[in-house]
Amino acid sequence: MLPARAQFPEGFLFGTATSAYQIEGHAFGGAGRTHWDDFADTPGNVVRAETGARACDHYHRWPQDLDLIAGANLDAYRFSASWARVLPEGRGTPNPEGLDFYDRLVDGMVERGLKPALTLYHWELPSALADLGGWRNRDIAGWFADYTEVLMRRIGDRIWSAAPINEPWCVGWLSHFMGIHAPGLRDIRATARAMHHVLLAHGRAIEVMRGLGHRNLGAVCNLEWADPVDDSPEAEAAAARYDAIYNRWFLGAIFRKEYPALALEGLEPHMPPGWQDDMDLIGTPVDWCGLNYYTRKNLAPAPGPWPQYAEIDGPLPKTQMGWEIYPEGLEKFLLRTQAEYSRGLPIYITENGMASAEVPVVDGMVDDPERIDYLSQHLAAVQRAIAQGANVQGYFCWSMLDNYEWSLGYEKRFGLVHVDFDSLKRTPKSSYLALARALARNG
Repeated sequence: MLPARAQFPEGFLFGTATSAYQIEGHAFGGAGRTHWDDFADTPGNVVRAETGARACDHYHRWPQDLDLIAGANLDAYRFSASWARVLPEGRGTPNPEGLDFYDRLVDGMVERGLKPALTLYHWELPSALADLGGWRNRDIAGWFADYTEVLMRRIGDRIWSAAPINEPWCVGWLSHFMGIHAPGLRDIRATARAMHHVLLAHGRAIEVMRGLGHRNLGAVCNLEWADPVDDSPEAEAAAARYDAIYNRWFLGAIFRKEYPALALEGLEPHMPPGWQDDMDLIGTPVDWCGLNYYTRKNLAPAPGPWPQYAEIDGPLPKTQMGWEIYPEGLEKFLLRTQAEYSRGLPIYITENGMASAEVPVVDGMVDDPERIDYLSQHLAAVQRAIAQGANVQGYFCWSMLDNYEWSLGYEKRFGLVHVDFDSLKRTPKSSYLALARALARNG
């Protein structure tokens, strides 16, 4: 059973999260081409070559979707804007249709009593900027700052919170070292530059928003707890390298103006010249820290070049993604983040949820008890962390809707609401109904 709202501190926020390319439908409203369109059009990159051209058609169905969010008794909606919808070429002349869309969307949240929590970038880089090197090009920090100013001048007066970039590890490492996301590179030099420039862009965006007078600005990093597969020194070293790259690189830069030595061992030879001079800007103070958490990894040593680790399948129950269900990792991260990085700033769990196999709609219902159990376990972990002094002030469930799950197409379903991708009909799942009951404000 999900814990009730009253079992959390007064003022604790509950929300849900989505991202622009995954739900809006990128073929609508004058949006420019993105490197995800290019990646998806390349054979073999995405399951069934599926794209975000229509997605959930949130672009046209947003009033219904906001009604669903409000109907779940949620307080806030964490959404993202598409850079290419606002600036189709990434620079230059804004797209009036795109800005009007986000205007209407934010007004719709405010009208329903939802706090708008904006993410400026959730991975859909305009193709015109990818042609110029994308995240490998230092100039991207300036381009991103200009985009930030255009969008925030339009909607910033109604935004409750803003974060520049969702999950910088995915932007840098997953997309440039592992090649799993756009632009699909496997190049350590590109990786080192992308992992630095994404943070430089974060710092420039915070600087711009501060200059415009905006407050409640934060950073959102994804974390995976790293356990050694056994108690050998080699396995412990492999887990420590994974932890440095995945978890400590971005938090360390933003909150301590430093990169971890275990990650620099492999990346420093490939870093852009003068990178050390950027750390003060990257560490521009923020008001809160956002953590996205889903799972842990078990690490073993591996032969070959750095980073010399391998992920080993673990023994715990798994989601449809094959990710172990390990709520203890969330508790550990909340305590570690406060002790070593955020140092008393508010912490928000900005994403947490699970993918589960599609269940047919029966009598207007979709039953997903495994998601209720997953959320219950992780909310209990949040409660334990709060009891130990962690300054956790909110929790956002990923995701509101079944959506386009990037290279995995439409078959991995994270939503509280089922989407029929033929008819686009929305059907609240049993987890949605359980959450609405738990969060009811009438006691």
